Amino acid sequence: MLIRNNLFDDFFGDMFDDPFFKRGYVPQNQYMKTDIRERDGQYLLEIEVPGYTREDVKAELKDGYLTITAEKKEPVEKADERTRYVRKERYYGTMKRTFYVGEDVTENDIHAAFKDGILKVIIEKPQPKKIEESKTIIPIEG
Repeated sequence: MLIRNNLFDDFFGDMFDDPFFKRGYVPQNQYMKTDIRERDGQYLLEIEVPGYTREDVKAELKDGYLTITAEKKEPVEKADERTRYVRKERYYGTMKRTFYVGEDVTENDIHAAFKDGILKVIIEKPQPKKIEESKTIIPIEG
């Protein structure tokens, strides 16, 4: 294990530790960590979206899929010739997570609330449809 005490060692060391030099690339699975629970005819989702506001997050239901999208744009900064970034780790951009909820779920069955970087989604489970047996009598000639 290498212990780094210097900001520049940390900055340049990371580049050489990563064999593919994927600087700036953050795997999407690092975001929107989700806990899903089932309770009393509902699914409860708690989705982490740290650093985003309620206005940055959107939920869309289409063809049985619930898609959560979070988008954060990088702030525009004044050009300053005396300052430059040594390291930039905060993520800006769009991330998505999609859940199959079934084609019987409608937008009225989904309720969402956002607080402290956590999106809480409650999905009402659709009631199972009763399959009625229908018998059709076919006349037999003879």
